[in-house]
Amino acid sequence: MVNPLPLSVVVVAKNEAHNLPRCLASVQGWVAEIVVALNDTTDDSAAIAARYGARVQTLPWRGYRDTKNNALTLATHPWLLCLDADEEVSAELRTEIAAFFARGDQERCAGARFPRKVWFIDRWITHGDWYPDYSLRLVRAGRARWGGDAYVHEKMECDGVVATLRGDLHHYSFPSVASHVAKINVFAELFIKQQQAKGGRFTAVQAILRPLWRFFRAYVVRRGFLDGFPGLYIAWATSFSAFVRYSRLYEVEHKREPQAPHNLPRS
Repeated sequence: MVNPLPLSVVVVAKNEAHNLPRCLASVQGWVAEIVVALNDTTDDSAAIAARYGARVQTLPWRGYRDTKNNALTLATHPWLLCLDADEEVSAELRTEIAAFFARGDQERCAGARFPRKVWFIDRWITHGDWYPDYSLRLVRAGRARWGGDAYVHEKMECDGVVATLRGDLHHYSFPSVASHVAKINVFAELFIKQQQAKGGRFTAVQAILRPLWRFFRAYVVRRGFLDGFPGLYIAWATSFSAFVRYSRLYEVEHKREPQAPHNLPRS
């Protein structure tokens, strides 16, 4: 592509030296600007980003939503493409984005969304809760912000018409089953903060029914069974993750220090 598209790629990262080369290589050369916002980073992320022509900035961590919104202000072009370090713009998505501008859709739209596809264990996941996972990431500057909860599940909100593109955004979120298991408790911590912030309380009904529904939805309704064993794992793990979150919430609300037995045997 001779003339780069008039957009800034914005990436927020912490110690992502292992992911940044793939992410930045997928946008290098066809976008006008790459901005990498680092927070509390101790690896070689800054040097790697610079090698790909990125402008590196440092931002304090203020949670996912607010830190990403701060990063948006660093961009200098009229359109923004927001990526995570473990994501990659596929060749098909690159073509779709170029066509979006070639058609003049940037004049009538304030943003564009596209499906995000995860590589897990031995395949691309194309069913269940993980796909198509439409993500609004291409937005006009000043017309969109990250919204949602301050702790987890931040979501881009856009003021205006949103187009839908067909190409996939590749996501390499979990390089192993172990890495996915490790995240269950991380997201449970964020869930607790979220519930406490809005005054949410534990209920046994939610702790039982929500995990059951999550499995049924992922494996049956959304046809996760078509993704083979990885699809089965994702459905079960999603269900278990929901159960852990509510169990941790119960623990926070009810945990007490051990008490000595009242009826100790006499010596």
